[in-house]
Order: sequence, then C-alpha cells, then structure tokens
Amino acid sequence: MSSTVPADMINLRLILVSGKTKEFLFSPNDSAADIAKHVYDNWPMDWEEEQVSSPNILRLIYQGRFLHGNVTLGALKLPFGKTTVMHLVARETLPEPNSQGQRNREKTGESNCCVIL
Repeated sequence: MSSTVPADMINLRLILVSGKTKEFLFSPNDSAADIAKHVYDNWPMDWEEEQVSSPNILRLIYQGRFLHGNVTLGALKLPFGKTTVMHLVARETLPEPNSQGQRNREKTGESNCCVIL
C-alpha cells in the first residue's frame, strides 16, 4: 500500500479477529454499511478463510463501539489523509445500546435500586 493517503480520503486499516489486516481508501461520506459492502465486494485473497456469506453481517468496531450502518466516516471526525484502524467482525446483530450493562448486572446479581423515604 502506498504511504501517502489522498488529502480528501480516509485510509482504513481493517483488522479481522484472526489478526489479518488490509487497508482500504474511503471518502468521508461513506457509511459503515457502504464500507461493509465495499470490503465484501473486494474481499482480499488472503482473507479467504474468513469470507462471509453477506455484507449485511460485517460490522465495524471503532474505539470499542460497533458502528451502525448509517454512520459516516465524516461523522466520526476521522482525520483526512491519515490511516485509521478499525476492527471488522462478522456478526448478525448489533448489541442494543446499554444492553451489555444490563446483562452484566443480571450475571452479578447487582441491582441499581433506589429507595426514597
């Protein structure tokens, strides 16, 4: 991959769970769904073992958060002309916002109960 990224583009270095990486150029107007479709349509040869059946199950993770399909790179305020690292995972559904905290509380038996006297 060339070391210079066009000033009006964002270079994404996508990392699979297996640790394999590949870089793709996107415009700030591209959404997470656009990126998933582009990667699916241009699936790298050395990612063959990780090939998925549909672009709809590809999910991007940025700074520990799943990106919803309509979020654009511009909305994330990613730097132009630079490389940003994201994880790419195959997952049918996205976790509901705040559902993880709820599930963790159920496991620990902790509750956030408030009594007002």
